Amino acid sequence: MFGLILISAVTAMHVYVLWRAGSVPFLRRQVTTKMLVLSGMVLWALFLIGRIYGHDSSGTLATMLELAGMTWIAVLFLATVPMLAVDIATGFGSLFPKIAPSLRGAALVCGAVLSLIALAQGMRPPVVERYEVYLPGLPVQLDGAVVVGMSDRHIGATLDGKWLERRVAQVVAERPDMVVLLGDIFEGHSQPTKEHIATLRRLKAPMGVWAILGNHEFRGSDDSIITTFHDGGITVLRNQIVTARPGLMLAGVDDLTAHRRSGLNTDLVTKTLAVPSAGATVLLSHTPWNADSAANAGAGLMLCGHTHGGQIWPFGYIVRNIYPLLAGRYDVNGMTVIVSRGAGTWGPRMRLWQPGEIVRVTLRAKKKEV
Repeated sequence: MFGLILISAVTAMHVYVLWRAGSVPFLRRQVTTKMLVLSGMVLWALFLIGRIYGHDSSGTLATMLELAGMTWIAVLFLATVPMLAVDIATGFGSLFPKIAPSLRGAALVCGAVLSLIALAQGMRPPVVERYEVYLPGLPVQLDGAVVVGMSDRHIGATLDGKWLERRVAQVVAERPDMVVLLGDIFEGHSQPTKEHIATLRRLKAPMGVWAILGNHEFRGSDDSIITTFHDGGITVLRNQIVTARPGLMLAGVDDLTAHRRSGLNTDLVTKTLAVPSAGATVLLSHTPWNADSAANAGAGLMLCGHTHGGQIWPFGYIVRNIYPLLAGRYDVNGMTVIVSRGAGTWGPRMRLWQPGEIVRVTLRAKKKEV
């Protein structure tokens, strides 16, 4: 269903942008209608091949095709937004008919500039976002404990082992007491390599290194990715709650998006947190859903990812309709929710005004005095 929606949306953007580009004075002088249509068909075919062949295959060619196709989608989206803004402002040419075609040309230039900025920002390393969170029930001796969380690295098609090594080094540099991997660490097209596992083993923390499954890693009964994490010295939490330290419980649920797509109606959050626990509870959930259920069940902190913060502005306004907790810090019925924008990228290696991030959370046993 997602693939069908994506193909339909991209096809509609192709038709719209080519239609409006055909009225731009400069392009009309330099490019024939036949050339414009032919180039549009080639780019559409590139996207479709990248989506079907590149997405479901492995190897250098598949990777290049998928990256090219997904990058073109982002460029097309960033051309559509200013073009549509111009058309709305000019009543699709009925207002200011003399300058409307030139404004459409300016919109195309704007889209190109935004695409270049997004490409540059997508290449940057993630920033470290720092939070302090009062966690009800946290023992005094754990006051000041540091939890470093990373989500959505998407190691695979476009982000390689070298990139993973640099992100692991970033996490280690924060001297965490606990490391949590919040899903989509791997893209899921192919199995992680021995080098990936060796890199993961460098993650060390006194209170352990923990992970949950994201939608790209979720395989239902396929335990191969879990074996990969275990080989890397990482414990995967699958709808279970454990004692990280006396007085501090750590819970993790399978990806809620994948769970819902499977047609399952079980409230994994409530079910997982139903086990009586003493002290404070931190919940790890790749998808930032069911936060109210987590708060009602007694969790004091919920750490999530998945949304990428929209990744490419202004796409976040669309994403927010599905994931209202889009990025950053929220208070839900007294529980703190932190949604990471993710360390990597999905699809194109592009970000616009939504930098990648690693979250560093300092736990506090007492509220700050104002």
